[in-house]
Amino acid sequence: MNGRLLKHRELRIVGSEGEQLGVMTTRDALDQARSQGLDLIMVAPHAQPPVAKIADYGKHKYLEGKLGKDKKPKGQELKGIKISPRIAENDMAHLSRNAIKFLEHGDKVKVTCMFRQRELAHPENGLKRLEHFAEMVSEVGTVERPPNLDGRQMIMVLMPKPGVKKKDAKDQDKQVGSEEVQDHRNGEDHSTQEPQ
Repeated sequence: MNGRLLKHRELRIVGSEGEQLGVMTTRDALDQARSQGLDLIMVAPHAQPPVAKIADYGKHKYLEGKLGKDKKPKGQELKGIKISPRIAENDMAHLSRNAIKFLEHGDKVKVTCMFRQRELAHPENGLKRLEHFAEMVSEVGTVERPPNLDGRQMIMVLMPKPGVKKKDAKDQDKQVGSEEVQDHRNGEDHSTQEPQ
């Protein structure tokens, strides 16, 4: 039984199967719920008269939680990428590809440049790396928060460009599968030529 029920003399009652049972006194509604082995749950306390439902309280809370999860829209996530001022170009390219995937998915990306002891003497190296990283992902993302030194780390936040469509993993697989075979030495297309 819900403590808020006792405040009201009359309640509009909804049965366990969702049927309207009409307006009745709180005491009658409680008796009816107990006779069925169920609980009386307040559904709309501000209605005139307030609405209560005869149901199993545990099941009601479970369904309420389950519906609440489904209704929550999936918003942007903040993905994190860490680099150092001395990161190799290969590693930078790999991390930028990851950032591009995140941005295409619609997520923001927090890029953190971690400084070690003596590297703090030259924060401009980290700034150059972060600016270079922003250039590498500039097709799909823009800088939301420019690089800022905070203790031993410099942080920059990237956000997806407004015009960029969100891509699914399935779409990316289709694009890769449909590319023609090329000889990487001279850029010629050898997919239709016969061997000599």
